[in-house]
Amino acid sequence: MTAVVVAVFAFTYVLIAARRLRVLPIGRPAGALLGAFLMVAVGALRPADSYAAIDGDTILLLFAMMALVAYVERAGFFEWAAARAIARARTPVGLLVAVAALAGAMSALFVNDAVCVFLTPLVVVACQKARLPLGPYLIATATSANLGSAATLVGNPQNMIVGGLSGLSFAGFSALAAPAAALALAINIGLLLLYYRRDLGGGPLAPVPSTSFDRARLARVVVVVVGVVVAFFAGAHLGYAALGGVVALVLIEREDPQAIFARVDWTLLVFFAALFVVVAGLETTGLVDAAWAALGPRLGHDGVAGVSALSLLYLLGSNLVSNVPMVLLAAPHVAADGSTFAWVLLGFVTTVAGNLTLIGSVANIIVAEKAAGAHELGFFEYLRFGLVSTVVVLLVCVPALVVLARAIGT
Repeated sequence: MTAVVVAVFAFTYVLIAARRLRVLPIGRPAGALLGAFLMVAVGALRPADSYAAIDGDTILLLFAMMALVAYVERAGFFEWAAARAIARARTPVGLLVAVAALAGAMSALFVNDAVCVFLTPLVVVACQKARLPLGPYLIATATSANLGSAATLVGNPQNMIVGGLSGLSFAGFSALAAPAAALALAINIGLLLLYYRRDLGGGPLAPVPSTSFDRARLARVVVVVVGVVVAFFAGAHLGYAALGGVVALVLIEREDPQAIFARVDWTLLVFFAALFVVVAGLETTGLVDAAWAALGPRLGHDGVAGVSALSLLYLLGSNLVSNVPMVLLAAPHVAADGSTFAWVLLGFVTTVAGNLTLIGSVANIIVAEKAAGAHELGFFEYLRFGLVSTVVVLLVCVPALVVLARAIGT
């Protein structure tokens, strides 16, 4: 049975990692769904076990945040914020800093994938008008969105899973994660300016045309979003706080939310639900526990060697099986420690790991695809900066996390 379950997991991983295979071009969500079905079909899990494996809090939070972001986008918030930031960037250097800072800041409160969807086209337009090379600005958008998303439990899907499985409060997680994410973002911006200094010459930028939007609608949405964030920090259930914001906007707008729900990425919800089942099936073999026990003496949340080895495991694992499966595989063992630091380290390193390669995170792929008509962001073009940024950020920020965790006693 163990061999069969491992084969199912490996097959599912290939479908997920390869995105689309010529032999079976069904994509990641369907690949995960097939894997979940096979885990039940081969007897690794009973149907009831498969239902129990799905973390409802994570799925609810992801759905509610996507719906909330759809309202925010429809109100023109992303265009408004980006236009203001870009308008104040009077030089190529200023534009790079503005793009990176905006991507990082918005990704802390909105899912980083959504931020990249709406921000990338605006960055492309700004660069084309100023006749600037797109590569540095696209890489700044992707890497900064990933790093900014590490600050909170709602910044990216893997942090949402951490929140659902750990039971940590929004404020408790952010007290440790946000300073590390801010430091990482600052380092990334510094590296961008240093690495692309020869591409950032030139005089003042031409003004970017202002976008039109409904100010009243934007104001309503901003008020609701602020209320949701306050609820997060007050300790409310994250999923229901976000859902409350969605319901409030449905009532305020007084219209059928079908258009909003159409913008929700339902295939992503299917993907994560199925992934919970696939990982639960693998865990029934005991191989994950055995591997963790074998590595246990070298891993830990105390001491330089243990934290370094654990961070390296998260980095490599996130780029081998992707960051979300890595979080799911590590979660039971992190839960045994139970400290805020252990969970923040898991979320932070698996998020930073997404900056290593172009296919390391969905946000990176979104940026590349959204800009494809104007610039073909290549794997090695991205890797040359992503590798340096990832290594430097982890070398500086993981020790900083350790020091901060000890200082605040988490």
